[in-house]
Amino acid sequence: MPHPLERRVIFQHIDEPGYSPDLACYLRQGGYAVLRKSVQRPPAELIDEVKRSGLRGRGGAGFLCGLKWNLVDRKSGKPIYLIVNADESEPGTFKDRYIIHQDPHQLIEGIMISCYANNVKQAYIYIRGEFPHGARILETAIAEARAANFVGPNICGGAYSCEIYVHRGAGAYICGEETGLIESLEGKRPYPRIKPPFFPAVLGLYQCPTIVNNVETLCHVKHIADIGGGAYAGIGTPNNTGTRLIGVSGHVQRPGYFEFESGKITLGRLLHEVCGGPLPGRKFKAIIPGGSSSKILRCDERFKIKQKDGTVLDWGYEDIPLDFDSFAACGTMGGSGGVIVMDDRVNLVEALGNLNAFYAHESCGQCTPCREGSLWMKKITARMVHGEARVEDGELLKNVADQIAGRTVCPFGEACSWPTQSFVQKFGDEFKAYAETKRQPRPVDALTLV
Repeated sequence: MPHPLERRVIFQHIDEPGYSPDLACYLRQGGYAVLRKSVQRPPAELIDEVKRSGLRGRGGAGFLCGLKWNLVDRKSGKPIYLIVNADESEPGTFKDRYIIHQDPHQLIEGIMISCYANNVKQAYIYIRGEFPHGARILETAIAEARAANFVGPNICGGAYSCEIYVHRGAGAYICGEETGLIESLEGKRPYPRIKPPFFPAVLGLYQCPTIVNNVETLCHVKHIADIGGGAYAGIGTPNNTGTRLIGVSGHVQRPGYFEFESGKITLGRLLHEVCGGPLPGRKFKAIIPGGSSSKILRCDERFKIKQKDGTVLDWGYEDIPLDFDSFAACGTMGGSGGVIVMDDRVNLVEALGNLNAFYAHESCGQCTPCREGSLWMKKITARMVHGEARVEDGELLKNVADQIAGRTVCPFGEACSWPTQSFVQKFGDEFKAYAETKRQPRPVDALTLV
């Protein structure tokens, strides 16, 4: 059951008794009514609604959706493509898969409205390789929608036609980056492209103008087209409009997935009221607020937030509103909405070792700083965990991370370096203490197998 603090829009039917992912169930709930109305409107009017809504991308970066659409090169004469980023490979993030598994037609309706608004005739859903069941659900839903004239030729009996295809990736984290995804979709190694000149809005899929949007983002488009951009902008807070899907994992009593108005509740209320607080006899130690690549927060630190009027707010983690700008003001990011909670049982050196093993494995290898640096960070933390820690290792790790961030083609450099930078900065004393305790080597585990 939804928590009383939630406002469910995208997750309205998630986990609802009797609700199923088939077309008949979706139609009983008024499904595709917004699409029928939308294809009767001028496409530019729909784009203006999205711009007016202030919708920010829900994939992690928080870039304005309307602005992204506005940047598309519509004068080149080339076809425009839409790609749905359903890769969802950020550790700690698990919101989009629930949409795909339980309400796929909501996504398809959002896709078709977005395609119509941007004169797209062909769309692709790029889904993570580890989601085979989700891919099958989407293919079934697309076939149902096509048979009912919501996808394919002459949509809703009109002149507009558009097709959707599901493309399964091979499970590479780097394909969450839009140009790496495009390379993969073209059948090549997923090496991210250099921007400029390869901005997808101008030179994307097959060197044609391309829009890449996240699953959650496109679901919001359906609701914006329904209630209007102005009404949608009234949900949430200024510059952080609408609702956000949040997934909470780790050491809380009630982990799970939730939907709130952006900025209307704090991280403290989420973890203590919604998720039930820490496990019995434990206390919170650290929080990763937006997927594993976002910088970690200490639960005992304070944040001085300067307001526009010159006043300074003194926040603890409990006071941070759940929106993009508030997390940025605290030196981290809301990212993909994956909140990972660690209590006082967790050793942060070992936690970082686990993350570093992941990032070293997932680097595409195109950029030397990332290819070599992520591996060095993994080797250092693996050595520490297996009984050979040195007092200077924390400083060494940070030095390596500092040589990666800002020196790569794509944001993977930041994604792999930010955890190390923030872990060492916030918990440097723990890294020193880890060496001083002269820990015995641990048994062979996942850290040594990557």
